[in-house]
Amino acid sequence: MGIQQTDDSKHGVFKLFDGDVIAGEMAYTWAGEEMLIIDHTDVNENFRGQGVGRQLLDALVEFVRQRQVKVIPLCPFAKSVFDKDPSICDVLKV
Repeated sequence: MGIQQTDDSKHGVFKLFDGDVIAGEMAYTWAGEEMLIIDHTDVNENFRGQGVGRQLLDALVEFVRQRQVKVIPLCPFAKSVFDKDPSICDVLKV
Protein backbone atom coordinates (compact mmCIF):
# COMPACT_ATOMS: atom_id res chain seq x y z
CA MET A 1 0.00 0.00 0.00
CA GLY A 2 1.14 3.51 -0.76
CA ILE A 3 -0.05 7.02 -0.02
CA GLN A 4 -0.34 9.70 -2.68
CA GLN A 5 -1.11 13.35 -2.08
CA THR A 6 -2.63 15.91 -4.40
CA ASP A 7 -2.88 19.60 -3.55
CA ASP A 8 -4.07 22.49 -5.70
CA SER A 9 -3.26 25.16 -3.05
CA LYS A 10 -6.97 25.40 -2.10
CA HIS A 11 -7.87 21.76 -1.44
CA GLY A 12 -5.91 18.57 -1.03
CA VAL A 13 -6.31 14.90 -0.42
CA PHE A 14 -4.21 12.02 0.84
CA LYS A 15 -5.17 8.69 -0.76
CA LEU A 16 -3.98 5.27 0.34
CA PHE A 17 -3.85 2.78 -2.51
CA ASP A 18 -3.74 -1.01 -2.42
CA GLY A 19 -2.66 -1.67 -5.97
CA ASP A 20 -5.18 0.23 -8.09
CA VAL A 21 -7.83 0.27 -5.36
CA ILE A 22 -8.33 3.32 -3.14
CA ALA A 23 -8.33 1.94 0.41
CA GLY A 24 -9.11 5.35 1.88
CA GLU A 25 -8.74 9.09 1.57
CA MET A 26 -8.48 12.14 3.80
CA ALA A 27 -9.50 15.48 2.32
CA TYR A 28 -8.51 18.93 3.55
CA THR A 29 -9.04 22.58 2.70
CA TRP A 30 -6.47 25.34 3.11
CA ALA A 31 -7.48 28.18 5.43
CA GLY A 32 -4.78 30.67 4.55
CA GLU A 33 -1.13 29.73 4.10
CA GLU A 34 -0.47 28.52 7.63
CA MET A 35 -3.52 26.42 8.45
CA LEU A 36 -5.61 23.64 6.96
CA ILE A 37 -8.92 22.05 7.86
CA ILE A 38 -9.38 18.28 7.71
CA ASP A 39 -12.78 17.95 6.06
CA HIS A 40 -13.41 14.23 5.97
CA THR A 41 -11.92 10.77 6.01
CA ASP A 42 -13.40 7.95 3.97
CA VAL A 43 -12.23 4.33 4.18
CA ASN A 44 -13.30 1.71 1.65
CA GLU A 45 -15.51 -0.82 3.47
CA ASN A 46 -13.15 -3.65 2.43
CA PHE A 47 -10.32 -1.98 4.38
CA ARG A 48 -12.11 -0.93 7.56
CA GLY A 49 -10.44 -1.93 10.79
CA GLN A 50 -6.99 -2.09 9.20
CA GLY A 51 -5.64 1.28 10.33
CA VAL A 52 -6.11 3.02 6.98
CA GLY A 53 -7.52 6.19 8.53
CA ARG A 54 -4.64 6.42 10.97
CA GLN A 55 -2.07 5.96 8.20
CA LEU A 56 -3.69 8.82 6.29
CA LEU A 57 -3.72 11.05 9.37
CA ASP A 58 -0.07 10.23 10.10
CA ALA A 59 0.84 11.24 6.53
CA LEU A 60 -1.05 14.52 6.94
CA VAL A 61 0.63 15.21 10.31
CA GLU A 62 4.05 14.64 8.75
CA PHE A 63 3.12 16.99 5.88
CA VAL A 64 2.02 19.84 8.17
CA ARG A 65 4.99 19.43 10.51
CA GLN A 66 7.40 19.80 7.59
CA ARG A 67 5.63 22.99 6.51
CA GLN A 68 4.98 24.31 10.04
CA VAL A 69 1.25 24.46 9.34
CA LYS A 70 -1.53 24.10 11.94
CA VAL A 71 -4.61 21.88 11.66
CA ILE A 72 -8.30 22.18 12.51
CA PRO A 73 -9.87 18.69 12.50
CA LEU A 74 -13.54 19.13 11.52
CA CYS A 75 -13.64 15.48 10.45
CA PRO A 76 -15.04 13.43 13.37
CA PHE A 77 -12.55 10.60 12.79
CA ALA A 78 -9.51 12.91 12.79
CA LYS A 79 -10.79 14.80 15.83
CA SER A 80 -11.24 11.53 17.75
CA VAL A 81 -7.65 10.49 17.01
CA PHE A 82 -6.29 13.88 18.09
CA ASP A 83 -8.35 13.58 21.30
CA LYS A 84 -6.79 10.16 22.05
CA ASP A 85 -3.17 10.75 20.98
CA PRO A 86 -1.35 13.72 22.55
CA SER A 87 1.81 12.92 20.55
CA ILE A 88 0.29 14.52 17.44
CA CYS A 89 -1.46 17.47 19.10
CA ASP A 90 1.45 19.82 18.42
CA VAL A 91 -0.03 20.46 14.98
CA LEU A 92 -3.46 21.53 16.26
CA LYS A 93 -4.58 25.15 15.94
CA VAL A 94 -5.07 26.35 19.51
